This record gives sequence, C-alpha cells and structure tokens, in this order.
Amino acid sequence: MIERSKPLKFLHLADLHLGKSLYGVSLIDNKDQETWMERFLEKAAALMPDAIVLSGDIYDRSSPSGDAVALFDDMLTRLAKLEIPVLMVAGNHDSGQRLAFAGEILAKQNVYIGGMPTEEICHVALPEKDGSGVGADEVTFWLMPYVFPAAIAQKLGDDSIKDYETAVKTLLERQDIDFSKRNVLVCHQNVTAGGKEAERGGSESMVGGVGQIDYQVFDGFDYVALGHIHSSYPVGRPEVRYAGTPLCYHFDELKQPRKGPLLVELGAKGTEARITPLFLAPLHPMREIRGAYEEIKTAEEAGTSKGEYLRIVLTDRRVTPEISAYLRELFRQRDSIVMELASDYRELSAMTADAYVPGGEQKSIEEYFTELYRERKRQAEPEPKDLQLFRFAADKVRDRMQEADTTEKREDALQKDAEKLLDYILAQEA
Repeated sequence: MIERSKPLKFLHLADLHLGKSLYGVSLIDNKDQETWMERFLEKAAALMPDAIVLSGDIYDRSSPSGDAVALFDDMLTRLAKLEIPVLMVAGNHDSGQRLAFAGEILAKQNVYIGGMPTEEICHVALPEKDGSGVGADEVTFWLMPYVFPAAIAQKLGDDSIKDYETAVKTLLERQDIDFSKRNVLVCHQNVTAGGKEAERGGSESMVGGVGQIDYQVFDGFDYVALGHIHSSYPVGRPEVRYAGTPLCYHFDELKQPRKGPLLVELGAKGTEARITPLFLAPLHPMREIRGAYEEIKTAEEAGTSKGEYLRIVLTDRRVTPEISAYLRELFRQRDSIVMELASDYRELSAMTADAYVPGGEQKSIEEYFTELYRERKRQAEPEPKDLQLFRFAADKVRDRMQEADTTEKREDALQKDAEKLLDYILAQEA
C-alpha cells in the first residue's frame, strides 16, 4: 500500500560554471551570468520551492575569481532571505575544500554542502514547510561530491576499488539509507545506461567514456539530481536526470538552446516524479550562421537581431581580412560579438598539402596559423597584418611540405614553421 505524502517541490540546476569566459569574453564582466542569476532568483521567488539543488561545478575553476565568489554569495544570501534551503555538491571543476568552507555555519542558514567525499555521505532530511511533516513526509537528500576511485579506496580502506562505478556503488552501500521513504541523491558524475553515452557537445564533450557509472547503481532513489554533462536529459529512467547548464557555454550546446532549471515534484513514495523543464532567456543568445558569403551578407544586412554571440561559417570561400572586418563591424553595430569566424570551404586540391594540418583535419595552413594564434593570445583575433604574414608563410610552408616524402615529415615541417612564425609575431607585438 502506497503511503500518502505531500508533494515536495525543488529546483534542480547544475554546472553554473561561474566565472567562465567564452572566446575571451568574461560572462561575468559582460553581465551574462549576473542577468541569468537575477532571472533565476525571480523564478525561485515566484515558485517558492521547498529547496534548491545544485549538482556541482558551481565555479568554472577550483580557484574562482573574486567576482565569481561574490556573485554566488549574493545568490545564497538572497535565497536565505526567502528561507529556501540550498543543497549542493562539489563538481570536478570545484575545490571541495574551498566550497565547503564554513559549512557548519552555513548549515545553520539552511545551506548544506557536500564538499569532500567522506565515509558517511552528508545528508539532510527536509520536512514539509508547515511543520507537520514527519516520517513518510520527510525527504532525505544525500549530497555526494565528485568521486575519484583512489580517494574512495583510501577513505574506505578498500584497495579493490579501481573504477568509478565500483567506488560509487561501494560508497552508497555503506550508507544507512531507508529506501522505504523518499530519498534524493545529488551527485556529479558521468552516468550512462548500458554503457551508452548520450550525444553531447560543448565544453564537456571530452568526457568520452571516462568515469562511466551505470544508472542502475542508483536504484532505490526516488530522484537522482545529476550534474557534469551540459545537456539536459534522463539516463535509463526519468528520475535519473541531468539538469544541463543554465547557459550555452559552447556553440555545440546550441543542440539544446532552451536552457533552464528543472522543477521536480516528488509525490508519494512509489509514484513517478513530475519533472518540468523551465526556460530562462539568456542576455546574449548564441547563434550559428552557416552559408555562402553573399547569402549571409544579404540576409544579415536586412536582419534586426541584436545582442548575440555568433559563430559564422562560410561555405563558399575562405575568410579574408576584408570579410572578417566587414562582418565584425556589421554585428558590432548591433551590440553583437562574432566569437568565431571560420570557413569549411575546400578547393579541389583538398588532399594536397594546402589543406593538410596535424590530426587529419581539412583546414588550410592559414587557418591553422590563425587557430594557433588564438590559442596563444587567449582567443584574440589576429590583425590584418598578421593574416598577410600567415598567407606569405603558408606559401613557404607548402613548398617545404611538398618536398617532404612522408606524412610525419610534413606534420613536423608545419609544426616547426608555425611555432617559429608565432614566436616572431608575438615578439614584435610585445
């Protein structure tokens, strides 16, 4: 017989990556994350959930900037004023020790943090707001930060723990969990169904099989609030769910453009959770424009869109300094930023040295030089004088590569000449 319990309502979000920069643009300085935070807090105030759940990667790096910390501090302060409990775990981008600083004091303000893995997982039982909820009406949240197998093996004194799934499974088996009542697990891991990963893109696209944990390890939990993967989707069953990022942090993430938290409502034990994706509009929408140059030029000159982050890909020609200058100025006048301007145009000689770069990518040598320049200059774009030098140098490199009789020698020639060229350019700029 199913016990009748009052539904518990919470907002699940993950992978805030506060302090992140995109193509050299600070998402704090440019107000993207601050604006998103305002819109989220407005939504929280309107819904007044029983809790806010943050499934890791609060910050973009383990030593966050002062601005990132201040932004998160403001979020927690305002949620405390609304008397909404916050439950969070550290992700692989966070420092668990830093995140859990003053954790006992924060717990008195209903901010609960799973910072470092411990033998007993931090857990919090939330009663209903009217104070009458006890027993079956409670929901226990288990806060499990990002798990490394070696750390868990050391904590538990078990040298047989060698992989992520075994580490998580063993750690959960050590907990005193009453599965006859409602339980929510908050964690930050690479969870799969039958070893199959969902299609993903963006800044977590390199997970690629590392740390896989099968969703069945979490059987018994009424909801598993996942973080780590930047798309929002269920794994294996509807209640094992990634929230995804609050904003697009890569143009590949345009596969899922409508980002926002999940509203989760847990009913009586044994019933399905009700999960509703919410959409929070970004300050600067991201958009990819792909096509022939004249078609793009005609369409965008007649367009009215403003305040965007753009990736433009030409399909019929290569990017010249003149094309770059024109497009960047066109969108600058609309308060938009061209973050990436590329070409996938290939001449008939695509298999010659003209289109060869290491790793087998079909790009021109000029484009290869440009990419290396961006890497060395924190995504800054080369000046027209630099592009002219790239073209001159590329001709010389092509001559050398044609003389090389093996792929290895061609790659070595390109790599050495590219590094010498960039060293020269950067020395002149300095």
